[in-house]
Amino acid sequence: MNSDADILLIEDNMDDAELAIRALKKNNLVNNLLHFKDGAEAIDYIFGEGNFLETPTSFPKVILLDLKMPKVNGIEVLKRLKGDERTKKIPVVILTSSKEDPDIQTCYNLGANSYIVKPVGFEEFVKAVSNLGLFWMILNQPPS
Repeated sequence: MNSDADILLIEDNMDDAELAIRALKKNNLVNNLLHFKDGAEAIDYIFGEGNFLETPTSFPKVILLDLKMPKVNGIEVLKRLKGDERTKKIPVVILTSSKEDPDIQTCYNLGANSYIVKPVGFEEFVKAVSNLGLFWMILNQPPS
């Protein structure tokens, strides 16, 4: 994994991804963000598999994870992350449009650190992502 990656954004909706990236950069919260459009590519990257076999491994400070994605959905990504000793302490923030209680319960049961339903309005979405970035990148004290 790229040792410079502070945030991994795993989001298949390009509009939402672009808004999130702009909100984080606008607030100078991240210099190095990596974006993946599906869970399979993200898993390969995080664990140095598939096309990323030769990529050195280090882990991000936080992962922003959508649930409804092609190939491998967010719940499967979360299971893999939280089920591995190397990655289980990485904060994972679910950032999704799903308000469904089973999704919320499942994510927390699997070890998600936060579950945020994407606001519909542009300004609300930008503010939510900015606040997320501020908390996880500046205020949160991760384990050593």
